[in-house]
Amino acid sequence: MTSLQEQARALGDPTRHAVFRLVADASAPLGVAEITDHFGLNHNAIRQHLAKLVAAGLLVEARAATGRPGRPPLTYTVDAAADGRWGVVGAYERLSLLLAEVIRTGDAPVEVGRRLGRREAAERGVAGDPEVALGAVRDMSARQGFAPVVRRSGDDVDIELHACPFAATAVADPGTVCALHLGIAQGMAEGAEGIEVDELVARDPRREVCLLRLHVEGP
Repeated sequence: MTSLQEQARALGDPTRHAVFRLVADASAPLGVAEITDHFGLNHNAIRQHLAKLVAAGLLVEARAATGRPGRPPLTYTVDAAADGRWGVVGAYERLSLLLAEVIRTGDAPVEVGRRLGRREAAERGVAGDPEVALGAVRDMSARQGFAPVVRRSGDDVDIELHACPFAATAVADPGTVCALHLGIAQGMAEGAEGIEVDELVARDPRREVCLLRLHVEGP
């Protein structure tokens, strides 16, 4: 596990710090091309900065789900371990904002989650493409800190949630916390034809892996 000193050294370079802030402030994972265009630098230089940020435990590298042939491009999001540090909003801060909305509006947690999911889906442009929507749900779980692993069998998809950033609160009140996460996934899938979020199998996150179950409808 990287130390705060290693992260501080990685962010000591002004350009690298700016790259980190760009990714941290983005509403969706960013690719190398987007970051390169933003800074107007050589893509190899950007790749080197990204590699050092990943090595320091500040960013996470993943393959985008495009639903198209060919090797998917790399995308970058903030590592959940960096939550609450270096100006990044932490997991419990995000949760507190959602809970405040539940209290303020009187809406059910699942509906508050759906609204957030719809906003994220609109920002990511997932409408009409179930494969992109599936990737967006996975990426959302990764950004939240759930360490998702996708298991797919035909049209049935299980997203295993190997870490829960809200474990203590989820154990105390799974009806609220898990409903928020289920609603976010449902909201993101609503705009894409051919994908449905079936259920969130909630377990004790301290001992077992929770499952987000979806299915992709065939042509």
